[in-house]
Amino acid sequence: MSRFFTDRYSSLIPYVPGEQPRDMKYVKLNTNESPFPPSSGVSDAVRAESEKLNLYSDPECTDLRRAMSEVFGVKTDNVVMTNGSDEALNFAFMAFADEKRPLVFPDVTYGFYPVFAQLDHIPYREIPLTEDFSINAEDYLTKDRVAVIANPNAPTGTAISLGEIEKIAAFDPDSVVIVDEAYVDFGAESAVKLTEKYENLLVIGTFSKSRSLAGGRLGFAIGSKALTECLNTVRYSTNPYNVNRLTSAAGVAALRDNGYYMENCRVIAENREYAKNVFSSLGFEVLPSKANFLFARSDRIGGKELYLALKERGVLIRHFDKPRISDWNRVTVGTREQMDALFAKIREILE
Repeated sequence: MSRFFTDRYSSLIPYVPGEQPRDMKYVKLNTNESPFPPSSGVSDAVRAESEKLNLYSDPECTDLRRAMSEVFGVKTDNVVMTNGSDEALNFAFMAFADEKRPLVFPDVTYGFYPVFAQLDHIPYREIPLTEDFSINAEDYLTKDRVAVIANPNAPTGTAISLGEIEKIAAFDPDSVVIVDEAYVDFGAESAVKLTEKYENLLVIGTFSKSRSLAGGRLGFAIGSKALTECLNTVRYSTNPYNVNRLTSAAGVAALRDNGYYMENCRVIAENREYAKNVFSSLGFEVLPSKANFLFARSDRIGGKELYLALKERGVLIRHFDKPRISDWNRVTVGTREQMDALFAKIREILE
């Protein structure tokens, strides 16, 4: 590390984002983006808003929070908009966790959780998933902790019930429970309605997956006013103009066109079941998924070997070197044509 880097962060191991290579055209199934473009309403809104780029964006995201209120059935005071859900997660970690209330989250989950914990100097404990890679709610029934649950979980795709979320939130009303719902629109049940009942429950979401705005960087947090006021204190102390004009306009338009996006989610769920069946026919073990990806492995080829062989053939999937999941790969569910292209290459490799 450079001698100029502060000792405070010298041991920090940064998050490694999914590849975005430009050396050739790939069938890109590695970063869980939507295969569908934004709605025409989004394109029109961004085009119109581009004429106002000389002006700062609205720091309160008034129009966007109003649209969120209508779609999600919550009050505008219960919504905080962020630059992607990663920013919402970081704000929440900063606001609610510390040495007195350390973080707890699964050992196999979104890789940014331990990075943010280290960045913010927050102690954390990783709780092992069960043998079948599911989350056991009983493991999170401890006092004085901030529990972080990705539901559906990444990279496994498995989901837990609202009853289990409620059990965790109810156990310690004085500690925050964060539910990361980046993939909830593809088949899981959202905990947003529970935020009215549990003041300590915070739901975090994103427009990147189900609403085709990965490049727009728009996320949100929904919770009680007691939580959102804390998040806004951190936000206004960091970057009050965190959501730019174009992204804000795109978000409002996406919410107005919600039917278009929910239909896309339905198609992706259909394609997910199709892909799961093909994987199974090829001898792969596939975890049950409620997300827009599948987690699969084969006894015929190693996880990294398959990832590299597919990359050579123009198909990108996601491989993780973490020992417990090194035999597995995460495969984004795309269009039927993209999935067929993937399976054609897998058959070629296995033969």
